[in-house]
This record gives sequence, C-alpha cells and structure tokens, in this order.
Amino acid sequence: MKMGTALIYDEEMTKYKLLWVDPACKIEVPERLTVSHEALMKSGLADRCVSVPVREAMDADILLVHSEEYLEVVKKTPYMTLEDLQEFTLQYGDVYFHPNIYHCAKLAAGAALQLVDSVMTGKVRNGMALVRPPGHHSMRSAANGFCVFNNVAIAARYAKQQYGVKRVLIVDWDVHHGQGVQYCFEDDPSVLYFSWHRYEHQKFWPQLRESDYDSVGKEKGAGFNINVPWNKVGMKNSDYLSVFCHILLPVAYEFSPDLVLVCAGFDSAIGDPEGEMCASPDIFAHLTHLLMNLAGGKLCAVLEGGYNLTSLPQSVCQTVQTLLGDPAPRPANLDGPCESALESLHCARSAHKQYWSCLKHAAELPTSDVTTKRVKLAEEEEDKLKKVEEEKIAEEEVWPEPPKRVAPALRTALVLPNGVACPDGCKRFSSSEDPVLINKLRENFLKDADDNDALTTLSSLIALVEKMERNEICNGLALVPDVSVAIMCVVQHAATALRNRVLVVCVGDAVVSSHGTEEGKTLVVQFSNKEPEEQICKYHIPVCLKKGCSDVSGFTQAVLGLLLPLGYEYDPSLVLLARTPDSGLCDSVWQQLTGLLQGIAQGHTLVLMQECETSRVGPTASCLSGDAAPSLGKLHAPLPEDMEALERLRHRLQVDWKLLQTTAPETGGGDEN
Repeated sequence: MKMGTALIYDEEMTKYKLLWVDPACKIEVPERLTVSHEALMKSGLADRCVSVPVREAMDADILLVHSEEYLEVVKKTPYMTLEDLQEFTLQYGDVYFHPNIYHCAKLAAGAALQLVDSVMTGKVRNGMALVRPPGHHSMRSAANGFCVFNNVAIAARYAKQQYGVKRVLIVDWDVHHGQGVQYCFEDDPSVLYFSWHRYEHQKFWPQLRESDYDSVGKEKGAGFNINVPWNKVGMKNSDYLSVFCHILLPVAYEFSPDLVLVCAGFDSAIGDPEGEMCASPDIFAHLTHLLMNLAGGKLCAVLEGGYNLTSLPQSVCQTVQTLLGDPAPRPANLDGPCESALESLHCARSAHKQYWSCLKHAAELPTSDVTTKRVKLAEEEEDKLKKVEEEKIAEEEVWPEPPKRVAPALRTALVLPNGVACPDGCKRFSSSEDPVLINKLRENFLKDADDNDALTTLSSLIALVEKMERNEICNGLALVPDVSVAIMCVVQHAATALRNRVLVVCVGDAVVSSHGTEEGKTLVVQFSNKEPEEQICKYHIPVCLKKGCSDVSGFTQAVLGLLLPLGYEYDPSLVLLARTPDSGLCDSVWQQLTGLLQGIAQGHTLVLMQECETSRVGPTASCLSGDAAPSLGKLHAPLPEDMEALERLRHRLQVDWKLLQTTAPETGGGDEN
C-alpha cells in the first residue's frame, strides 16, 4: 500500500478513573486503553503504523458541536472537590467526572482531529485513534454514557470546515445507539449516520424512542439517519454482514462519501457485558475491509466502547491489521441471519425506501402495526425467554483466539506476455516448464492449436494457483489468449484438491465452464446483458442486466446485494475474477469489484483478462496491491427493470443462500417484484 496507517494513542488518556461507587460506570476503566495498545505492540502491528502525536482540541473545535455554556462548566471540573464532582455528575446520565477528565476529553477529541488531518492531507491513507473518554453519546450541552465531548461529530464538522469535505459517512458499530451523533446531524444531508445498536424494543439503554428504525432524520436530513435496532441479544457474524450488504453498503455507495468516520465501539463483540452479542472479533476485519473502498480509502476509526478486556484488544487488532492492508481471515460461522435481525433489517430498508433508489424495491411492512415492536409477548413469558437466552449466551462466552493472520511474502504476481511492463510493487511470474504438465494442458485445453505461448501461460497459471494455495503469494493477475480456456484450466486444477472451493466471477459474455458446479466445488456468478441459456441452479447464477455491465449503478448494487452475500456464505478458498473486452464495465467499477472481492478467500484472488487489455493491468494491479479503488461518485437511480430482476433472482436463491434474505420468513421472505 502506497500510504500508511496512522495509530494515535497517548498514555495520558488512561489517567482518570471512577473515584466513587457507581455500578453503571464501573466497567469504564483505564485498562480498556492499555490492553488495546499493548495488544497492538505485542502483535507488531503498532510498529507497522505511522505514529501520530495527539493534541488537545481547541475551544473552537469543541464549539463546532457543543454549546459554550456546556464547555465552560466542564472547564471547571479540574478544580472541583470530590463531593462537587459527584454532585456535578448527577445532572447527566451514566457518566462520571474526574479532575483530569477535561484534559483527557480534549486529547480524545484532538486525537480524532489529528487523524482527520493525517488522512485528508495524504500523510496516511487511513488510521485508528485509541481514545478515552469515548464520544458518541455526548450531546450539545450534556455529557452522557461515559462521553464528555463528541469526538467523531467534532471530527466530521472539522473535516467539512477545514478541508471542504462535501459528504461524510459515519458508521457506528458500537452496541449502543450514538444518540449524540444522531442529534447533531439529523437535519444535515451532508452527513449520513448509520448505527446498529442493542434496543430490545426500547428496554435497553439509552431507552430512546428515536433509536428505532423509523427515526430517519428531519427536514433536509430525512433519509440520512439509518438506525438498525437489535431487539435480541446474541447477534452473530451473519447478522452484522447481512446488514452491511443489504442496507449500509448500498446506501453508502449511492451517497458516495468523501470521508468515512467509524465510531469503533467493540462492545458489539462476543463476551462484552454490555452488548451480550456473539459476533467474533474477526468480523471487524471484514466490516473494516468493506468500508475501505469508499471515499478513495479515506477512513478514520475512533475507539468508542468495548468493556471485555479480551475481546476488545482482539477486535482492535483485527481492525488495525485490515487497515494496514493484510488479507482478512476466512469468515467464521456464517449460518445466515436470525429472524429478529431480519425483522430489523426489513423495517430499516422499508423506512428508507422512499429516500434511496437502491432500496426502492425493498419490501413494505406487511401491515401498519408490524414494526420491530410487533413481538409483544406476555411479560411473564418474555422474562422467561430472556433468562433462557442470557443463560445460553453465558455458556457461549468462551471463544477461540482469532487465528494468526499471516500475510504472504509476495502480495501480487503477474503473468504477462513479453513486452508488457510489470507495474511497480508487483512481480512478474512465470514457471519453469514441466513437460508432463505441458502435454496434459495441450491434451485437455489446446488440442487443435499449436501455441507454445498459450501453453506456457496456462502452465504459469497452474503454478501461481499452487503458490496461492500454499499462501506464498496472496493474489495475481494474468493476461491470457482466451479467458474461457483459462477459467476452465484453473477451475479443473483447483477442483482436484479436496478442500478447495472456487468462486468464479465473470464479467461479460465468456463461455464459463460449469465444471464442479454440480457438487458445489465451484460457484459461478456471471454478469452480462444476455438472458441465460442454462437454468439457474444453486451453484451457477447468471445475472442479466439490461445494459449489461455498463450501468454503473445497477451493476454496483448487484455486486453489493447479491455477489458479496453469495461470496461470503460460499466461503471459497480462491476467487477467480474474469472479464471480457466487450464487458462494457468502466475501470472504476472494475477496480471497486476487484477491491471488494479481496475480503473473501483470505485475499486469494486471481484476475484473468484478455491479452489485448494491457491498459487495464496498472489499475487492476493497483487494487490487488491494496490501494483503494477510485470513488464512483454519487450513483444515479439504477434501471427499475434491473432492480426488479435482481429482486426476483435474490428471492429465488435465498432458499439456498441465507445471506440473501432481507425479510423474516414469516413475512413472506422476499421483497416486492
């Protein structure tokens, strides 16, 4: 990656703590920060980052979000007695003050601003700020939920003011609703705020009506506030990925932010006493990766919550390692979203369908009284079920340490014809000729041709795939005489290994072999403007778009809502990405597709293109090397007939592929046709 990842941390932010007994606040401890930083140091990740010093936020920075009256009273806290601090704290909700907290709060907000400065000036590509106190609950004139100043809200306003940023996406994956951020931007169409949060039909803190799915923003900001309330504990990896694929990413790409800010709270990870969720730490590698091609890669993650001192540092490490560009681990336990998560997803998509063209065909709520509050059990029954659920979660609170992510020695290898230059940062690849393999390839794939160059290319492809299987090389690109033959060759070779599964993504009208699709060794997804001749089956999925791949919006939404869920659920060991010269796909969309697919199969992606497409080698290799794809700009409305066709296809496939579901089974299981 051409630019680095910033890490911002200062031990000074550990120098405050709760000075009296308060059961609600006892989990917010200095060790949250120290264990996270120690884990980054121990793993070697901190040394790979660009260390950026913190600075205190200035009054003018804080006043971008907070009132002058509030700032002035907080300024007095360092001089208060213990009794005064306790009394002062009582006027706010679930927060505590300390003589040093004002200083730490200025450092926390200032760290977020330093991160924005580093990213916006191009000193780094992305980064993470480990800060304390957190910020997303803090309101204009009130501390709340351990938060004093709203770090991310201040950073968003600062980026707009200082750098002229037009559109900011704030993704809040903390397990609590960041109501402070919502209130700050609910009438602002230049900031898209997304939050998922434990809600339990308004029974979970902060117990606000406006944390529900139907709080979509106000006035000009209507549609720019997305809430996905979790009404049950125990949400898993599938629930998180499903929400990303079916509402956050489609809307985010249509919005096209210039900067992505993450309220990175890890109380949504397994083992956390606040969240009581069951998502494993490695899911944050995937959530991070899925955001990294937005805004040209300009992503700033700022720590919020996280109170389990084991899953918190694990989750922080997964996030930072992904920001550094290391391949994400194979996703774990993707068994489909639960019914409660699907209910929440359905409600959120329905609430926003009038605001976003990508959601225009989302299912309506079946009846006016069916909302996320529709499961109204008798109090007795509900309490009994909740007790059983909590006991079940308590049993599951032992989880394996995330597997060590080992990045291959070589990131990107290229198989190129003579005369085609190899881009910087990549390595030209060729294999030593094996006469037995050459004869076998000639017999199987080139019987009627006497083309030694073509045989050499196929031989190099086989050798490259074998090195990827051994994790010696992460990914590769090859210019080949015939894309169809190359696909067949790689698929047949890969299928000989028992554990291998290959996801074939073809863009254009190449003839794609169905080898291995019957037994599930291969999943083929092909995009074109031709109606499929073959019947759609579980492992062979033609996607017909009216304008083929030339309609940027329609193609992008098909990738986000169809291809990514299929790819994640299939969990291949290799992704084979091919395009034909007549595909009509523009370079920026091709680069986005290349970047997004690297979240699957530990980044083992092999790109195949025709020999004539030499001009695309550089941009494609750049994405394979870890550089962010260029922004697509604000997306226009996709063709209605394409969206209807995609919904019909998704509806047919969701019986076999659970991550394609967007509604709970009892509500019909599909969106409108």
